Amino acid sequence: MSTVLIKNGLVYDGSGNTPENADIYIEDGVIAKVAQVIQKSADTIVSAEGMVVTPGFVDIHRHCDKSPFDLEAGHSVYGEVLLRQGITTVVTGNCGISMYPVSQNANIRKETRDYYVPVLGNYENYQDVTDYEAYIQKLGTCSLPVNTAAMIGMGSIRIVVSGFEGRPLTMEEKARCREIVEDALKKGAPGVSIGLMYLPEVYESAQELGEILKPLGDYDRILTTHIRGEGDSLVKSVEEVIEIARIAGCRLEISHFKSCGLRNWNKEIFRAIERIDRAREEGMEVTCDFYPYDCGSTTLMSLIPPAYIQGNIPKALEKMATEEGRETLHQMLRETYDDWDNYVISLGWDKAVISSVLKEENGWKIGKDLSQITREGGYRDEVEAAADLLVSENGTVAMIIQSMQQSDIDAIAALPYSCVISDAIYAETDRPHPRMYGAFPEFLHNYAVERQVIPVEEAIAKMTSIPAVRMKLIGRGRIKEGYWGDLNIFDLHEFQAKASYTDPARYAEGLKYCFLNGIMVVKDDEILRQTEGRLLSN
Repeated sequence: MSTVLIKNGLVYDGSGNTPENADIYIEDGVIAKVAQVIQKSADTIVSAEGMVVTPGFVDIHRHCDKSPFDLEAGHSVYGEVLLRQGITTVVTGNCGISMYPVSQNANIRKETRDYYVPVLGNYENYQDVTDYEAYIQKLGTCSLPVNTAAMIGMGSIRIVVSGFEGRPLTMEEKARCREIVEDALKKGAPGVSIGLMYLPEVYESAQELGEILKPLGDYDRILTTHIRGEGDSLVKSVEEVIEIARIAGCRLEISHFKSCGLRNWNKEIFRAIERIDRAREEGMEVTCDFYPYDCGSTTLMSLIPPAYIQGNIPKALEKMATEEGRETLHQMLRETYDDWDNYVISLGWDKAVISSVLKEENGWKIGKDLSQITREGGYRDEVEAAADLLVSENGTVAMIIQSMQQSDIDAIAALPYSCVISDAIYAETDRPHPRMYGAFPEFLHNYAVERQVIPVEEAIAKMTSIPAVRMKLIGRGRIKEGYWGDLNIFDLHEFQAKASYTDPARYAEGLKYCFLNGIMVVKDDEILRQTEGRLLSN
């Protein structure tokens, strides 16, 4: 039996309660006792004098589906990025995007991979991952650096069933989608994600999705949602996903809740919150999460109107390569749409900064916005610059988009039902969004310690127990007898994110210790082990 004794730390137990000085005793990975003084010997004794002790942080929204396999193959900093910021548990398969299931049609399979590269990275080497069961089995062969649970993406399901076609599903197709959903839930998926902003889910209706997702209600699992629009159509988009959850009879999580577009700042987020509160008053379990930055990160293809793509990305790119096609795109980007947010109008080209490309000749564009690229590349206009880049890269371009207002984020952070995520995407780049390396210490230091938007104990609950309960990750997210020994120890003022928009790939600093399942995995910002994570399921 292995034992650990952590002495005299200021314990934030994850509940949101006022912290208290206490000792923590761990036996065989499980917290056996929490008391003011514990008189026991132990294999490992750590003094937490002058420091805080928190549960390990739980990131329920990270696009790291393939990253454990990359780490297992020996070419990834995946585990170090997580553990250096105190993240001990992650949930994959978000925004309707998962690397499973996979279409049997080779052309659709390639089109899907190309479309998802800016979010998941290139997962072509993992073609043995054909469905949810195969993914879980493959994860089970890995030495995981952190505890890992996996949802399934509705976008990936729909592509397998009907490709990228922009039409309602037939009764048979809806039944097949529902069958895939239920199979994943039976195999332990904590939930299903949808991404109504992305192809082909932009073509789905609330009624259709609600019917497909009824197994979520039957199994009491959660629906997480990248809503259709986060700008001009924010309120309507929130109402839409509430209706989907109402039909499905399930719990609802609104992912990376935000308000985008200058004219919407300090206004629309409060109208959207009113809609959520109304649903909660009616007895629905509607919650949300957010990341602590005012810029987002996604694929450049999301700036192209779905009406232009018409469910066929290769043909859209072919059209984009022609003068006539670019003129059509120019005209369409001058319009607003009821069912799609046109960020070119609401934000502007200068708010879209390229963060990832695959081809060497486009490398000079990384870190520059599309207006800069237009000027420096001698393009006629931003449409030509964007079209040239997308055609050259076969659509696989990631961007950071400057879309939010800090006061809106603060309002979301203060909601009693919000929790923190990173929403880290895994495009093939050495210039990721800084949230990949620093979201959790950034939130704690910036929002709780420095600006005091919310109390420290509430901030820690939003990073630990609240997300763990939301995903039904039993025994995680609290410092409590009977819970697993996932713990962080640090000086509250010294533990900080170092990643920035200009220098994004920097590790957080100031983490004195991190324990995962009762094993010390970090000491003084140095990684000791990356093999102690466990595969989690419902």
